[in-house]
Amino acid sequence: MMAFDKTGICAFGWKARDFALKGVDGKIHSLADVRGPKGTLIAFICNHCPYVRAVIELFVAEAKALREIGIGTIAIMPNDTETYRDDSFDNMKAFAAKHGFSFPYVIDATQEIARAYGAQCTPDFFGFNAQDELQYRGRLDASRTTLVPNARRDLFEAMKEVAESGHGPDDQTPSMGCSIKWKDG
Repeated sequence: MMAFDKTGICAFGWKARDFALKGVDGKIHSLADVRGPKGTLIAFICNHCPYVRAVIELFVAEAKALREIGIGTIAIMPNDTETYRDDSFDNMKAFAAKHGFSFPYVIDATQEIARAYGAQCTPDFFGFNAQDELQYRGRLDASRTTLVPNARRDLFEAMKEVAESGHGPDDQTPSMGCSIKWKDG
């Protein structure tokens, strides 16, 4: 079952929350480990969502381009893996390998970090400046469940602005995707 969801608006200046999450590389990753000199992108994604699957190659390419301008990236998988087996840790490893992730892909097994960030869907992008202040909460580009050729690079352009000025654009289009699969209780 796929539930469509839309992210909230950017709460400019909201401070990034730290975390210690296990990556598919077997290491524990924290905010300090992934922070770039000019900012950090925290993306909530999963393996099975058609919105993520449509843009994953582009997201991997954008993460590489962002690293070149000083923005660090981490992808966090927040879904309930008991109910959604496609998002299991082993499947995360395979997904990251298949798509050539050059950034940590970590599991939020307790869902505490997704809740702390107010993540709503996959993909959900949080772009922070060098002071860990939220400056972007928007979409990768106009693609949804199919890739839009030659679409404006919303995420990249916004994070480039953050890298250069410390501030994100006033005009941001929310990300859309599958709702996060919360555990019961």
